[in-house]
Parts: sequence; structure tokens; C-alpha cells
Amino acid sequence: MLRAGVGYSTALNPRTAATEATEDALRQAGLQRATGVLCFASTAYGAAYPMILRAISQAAHTREVAGCSSVGVIANAQEIETGHALAVAVFGGDGVEARRFFVPQLRGRGREAAAEIANTVRSGLGRSNLLCVFADTYNMDPESLLPALQCELPGVVVTGGGASEDGSVGETFQFCGDVVSNNSVAGLLLAGDFDLTIAATLACTPVGPAHRVTAARENVIQELDGRPAFEVFAEAAGPLADDLKRAFAFVFVAIPIDSTADKIERGKFLVRNIVGAGKQHGVIAVAHTPQVGDTVGFVLRDAERSRQDLKETLQQLADTSAAPPALALYFDCVSRGSGLYNIPGHDSAYIRRYLGEIPIAGFFTGFEIGPAGDATSLLQYSGVLALLSTRS
Repeated sequence: MLRAGVGYSTALNPRTAATEATEDALRQAGLQRATGVLCFASTAYGAAYPMILRAISQAAHTREVAGCSSVGVIANAQEIETGHALAVAVFGGDGVEARRFFVPQLRGRGREAAAEIANTVRSGLGRSNLLCVFADTYNMDPESLLPALQCELPGVVVTGGGASEDGSVGETFQFCGDVVSNNSVAGLLLAGDFDLTIAATLACTPVGPAHRVTAARENVIQELDGRPAFEVFAEAAGPLADDLKRAFAFVFVAIPIDSTADKIERGKFLVRNIVGAGKQHGVIAVAHTPQVGDTVGFVLRDAERSRQDLKETLQQLADTSAAPPALALYFDCVSRGSGLYNIPGHDSAYIRRYLGEIPIAGFFTGFEIGPAGDATSLLQYSGVLALLSTRS
């Protein structure tokens, strides 16, 4: 039987915060000791990360600890987006196993990192498997790492996200055991006899029709439907096109998951940033490498549409859940939260409204890792929710 609990602390003293959060998580789980632990710590704790990990390990009586730095944490009904904040999730129960992993020197080594992760966790795979991956947002190449990981570990559900920070450091940090590093990927395999469901909700909705790429060079789209790409972008952006910095924060390119699709549909596209635009030359540059003939669209980040997508996603999960989950892991983009909704704790409140008063643990991510059709992909402006339940 899977047992899980979540605790958090905002104590200024890092050792106190680690002990409080871990002990609260153990009490909620009904455990004396944990099989595995996930922890997410805000940038304010910075230099004390190693101390925090040692204190968590001591309180939980396990070295199977993994996590990362974050601009904010999610714990039960709390979404703490500033200051000192630490979230701890503990796992245990008969037949539940955990195995941590750590790969240094991530930059430019996506495929090699995937192979090293697989070699570390493969012998620990069980009947059900959830691989939680926390990578350096500034150094991960998702286009190589995630497909390679899926090939190395077919059938294993992968989730997690990019470690984040508040902009004061310029680096993110990954945790494994008592090791703290940047330019790395760390995480935890949770394996055993439990039910697992994963879903993603998106803060963006399509605006305007889909378009065909008719001229492109590397990551620069020159023409859409035979017209200058900037003109088509400006039509989608509307008044935002007069302030490109603001436009890039709200309007993005949508890439269909199915490369043969001719339209942009809910739940069937990936979002990628527009990183530059030239009105004079009529082009836009995107964080993607489109090919002539590809279908693309434009999407808008919008609070009300994001809320509606979240509600629809949670309703679908509630309709298919036989029993309340033992734990929810939620990896939420830094562009969501109170900055999008203008109220704190928005997504956590909806998760509990639809799925019950369940333990929730997570953090605000630099990117999200979750389902995209039949594949695992890098997501943006998303919330990825993994639900773990005792097998019925």
C-alpha cells in the first residue's frame, strides 16, 4: 500500500525548515521513515542547500532524496512564490521502492545523460514506474535527452521540470542525496504496485487559424502562407504587436504534436517561444526549427482560458478516478501562479476541489516534462499533474 505525505516550511533557519517540513510529511503519511523523498527549496535558502538535504535525509531516515532549486514551491494548499519556502514529499509503504540518480555535465550531453539515467535506475523498475526528472533549465537539451530517455526506458512514465531561480543567482541547482550541483540532471525513480495517471493543462489558447510555413531558415520563419511571417504574427498579436517585449510574453508559436495535422487543437500542440522579430525584414525567430510545409499557429497566454483548461483537465481526471489519489505531484510553469491569475494558490485550490483534500507537492518550473500525445516532451506554460494511488 502506497503511503505519502507532504510538508512545508518557511522558517528562516534552513535546518529548522528541513526538519519541520520532513516531520510534517511523515506524520501525514503515517510513516516513521521514508523510502524516498522529493524536496524543492526556494532560492532564498541558496548556500544552505547541502545542509537542508542532510537534515531531510536524517529526519526521513533515507538517502534516497532528490529535488531542485525553485523560485517557489507547492505544498498541499499552499503556493509560496517568494521568500524562504521548502516543500518535502515522502513516500513509503509495502512494495514501494525509490532510487535516486544524478548525472553531471549536462550541457551538450542529452543522449549520454539519458543512457546514464537508464543505467542507474533500470534494475529498480517495478510493476509501475514514475521517473521524476529535475534538470538545469539553462543547460538541458530536451530534443536529445527526452526522446533518448524514452527509448532507453520504454513504458516508464517520465515527469518533472526544469529547476528555477528568482533571477538573483543566474544558476539553477539539482539535488541528489547530499550532492548539490548545477549543469546537471537529478531525480528519483518511484517504483512499485500503484496506479499512476498523468495529465497536462496549458495556459495558452489558439488565436486565429493555422498557417503553413512557406519559407524558413534554421529557426527563422520568413513566410507563412506566402506572406511575410511578421505580418501574420502582428495580426494574431493585435495591439500587443506595437510592444514586442510585451508581445513575446503573451503570444507564442504552437506546433502540432502530429506533424501531419492541418489545425491547432486543444491538447494536441506544443508551445514554443518567439525569441525575436523583424518588422523591416518581415520575419520571426522561434525556439524551434520549423521546416517548409510545417503547420504552425499562434497562441495567447490568458488567465481565464487557462483556468477553463485546468477545470476541464481536472474534471476528466475526476471522472476516471476510482478512488482519491494518495499523492499529487504538480510541476507548474513560473509564468502561471499569481502572476497570471492575480490570486495565490489558484491551481492547488482547483486540484483539491476536483480530487479531494489530497497531499500535493511540486514547484514552479523553468519548463515542464510531461505527456504530448504518445511521447514525453518538454512543455511550456503548462501544469503537469501526476496522480499516484494505491492499486485498486
